[in-house]
Amino acid sequence: MTVDAVLFDLDDTLYPYPPCREAGKRGAFEEARDRGYDLDREAFESLYQRGRRETKRDTAETAASHSRTLYFKHGLRDHLGRPAPADALALGEAFWDAYVEAMEPFQGLQETLKSLSEAGVSIGIATNLTTSLQLRKLRELGIDDAVDAIVTSEEAGREKPGSVMFSLPLSRLGCRPADAVMVGDKPESDVAGANAVGLETVLFNGSVDEEAPPEHVPDHQVDSLADVLEVAL
Repeated sequence: MTVDAVLFDLDDTLYPYPPCREAGKRGAFEEARDRGYDLDREAFESLYQRGRRETKRDTAETAASHSRTLYFKHGLRDHLGRPAPADALALGEAFWDAYVEAMEPFQGLQETLKSLSEAGVSIGIATNLTTSLQLRKLRELGIDDAVDAIVTSEEAGREKPGSVMFSLPLSRLGCRPADAVMVGDKPESDVAGANAVGLETVLFNGSVDEEAPPEHVPDHQVDSLADVLEVAL
């Protein structure tokens, strides 16, 4: 039986995340060098990781915890012993420019969304991170016009697995959890959060540890986005 809606995670579900993250780091490193920072890649990585740890500590469970501008704000301050606002902003922008430029959709993304839409299934995005950046990613993937509802953790005020990250897009789609499917790559957030509110769950591009708690175990595990159609239609 065809469901009424399918919710998708975005990062590492609709496109591969690791190559983009590495491209982003290269872009920010090159920007730092252009701005006169005498850093090799190892030193730059150390700066990035220090800033990341401090950001995660201060902004845990919020959309801001993913902000590369904050990573560089904290990392550069630790490196220099003083704030460097213009450089932090420039490195953050360079990171995301290079990141987005490197994005490539997983095979079958456009065709899968088209098949769902033609079958009358609504398409939602439930994604952590900030709204402007996630909208930019959807545009880059060429699917911004194929989506019926988008909810980010910035606007919801909570990150997955918080229940609002699933109930809010379903509400906007006018769909009950029992009539929807959630597709994501992370058992601890996408699967556990969706299971908790009663959605059928599909794990793609992820794996479940043998000792994972029951709430992390998906109803289905697929090898391609096209396989989602077998669950949803």
